Amino acid sequence: MKAAILRQAGQALEIEEVQVDKPRSREVLIRTAAVGVCHSDLHFIDGTYPFPMPCIPGHEAAGIVEAVGPEVRTVKPGDHVITCLSIFCGHCEHCLTGHLSRCVSPETKRAAGDAPRIAQGEAVMQQLVGLGAFAEQMLVHEHGCVAIRRDMPLDRAALIGCAVMTGYGAVTHTSNVRPGDTVAVIGCGGIGLSVINGALIAGAGRIIAIDRLASKLTLAKTFGATDTIDASQMDAVARVMELTAGGVHHSFEAIGLKATAEQAWRMLRRGGTANVIGMIPPGVNIELRGSDFLSEKRIQGSLMGSNRFPVDMPRLVDLYLQGRLQLDSMISQRIKLAQINEALAELKRGELARSVVVFDGVA
Repeated sequence: MKAAILRQAGQALEIEEVQVDKPRSREVLIRTAAVGVCHSDLHFIDGTYPFPMPCIPGHEAAGIVEAVGPEVRTVKPGDHVITCLSIFCGHCEHCLTGHLSRCVSPETKRAAGDAPRIAQGEAVMQQLVGLGAFAEQMLVHEHGCVAIRRDMPLDRAALIGCAVMTGYGAVTHTSNVRPGDTVAVIGCGGIGLSVINGALIAGAGRIIAIDRLASKLTLAKTFGATDTIDASQMDAVARVMELTAGGVHHSFEAIGLKATAEQAWRMLRRGGTANVIGMIPPGVNIELRGSDFLSEKRIQGSLMGSNRFPVDMPRLVDLYLQGRLQLDSMISQRIKLAQINEALAELKRGELARSVVVFDGVA
């Protein structure tokens, strides 16, 4: 099969032929239909977050099951599936207490000494976060995918696997936004737009979108933002405090920068919660004013929307098909795998919401 391979951090991906093994116990072979180009991929590609090389990036995907190995119980050949990078074992403390996204059990991978799932001759090809979705096929643990309705378009289903689940879940699971709450969202890319849409579905009374690009702020309004702030033109924190007469109940940082994480904290009202979703580079420290803790403010991370993805993703599909979850306008362009480097370059510019790689004859 063809795959986009990263051989060294900071270099362009190369489209090459690789070999995929047959599924073994609890493994699923998926024909990739579509995969979103996510900023998280860029963090690994540019070396901000180290990962073994050579590897196949890509994680926000949907496809069709081609084959399953022994003991697979959750999917069967022909099923349409969404993949998820928070692959879980199902029986560790995190899993048994309902926190599937926190699972780090090594048993969802092949054991050391086993043949690799994907190789190129004698060379082992790593799959980023256990998926490696910038490829025509994925061979994953069965808990790395979930079956969905067949009437769901797979190019839109792919977005649910990361951006939508991360943003929507941060609202509904991590921060527990309630009807009437005020919300501020810093960064209106795919994840930020999903936060806005999730806040709308949750019944938030006021949803303030913050970005430096007017085009993204315009898009944010179609996803449910009641107010917008152009951070290139004004002090975002001061404007939020002015709009809300004292700050928001929930803030969501969806960029991954020190400055914006600190802004998310400063725009809270007493008792408010700041949620840092963006991937802040390793070694970067966040500075908070200690006296703010006396007003019962909280700051927390959100990993993949604190998801329970076997339950959450089919529900998100239902919300889309009901017309309540916006996915169509999130896709800025559909491209071929050969255009992946151009899409990554655009991602650095940050002008589009989402590029989606679509494979011929599948999506």
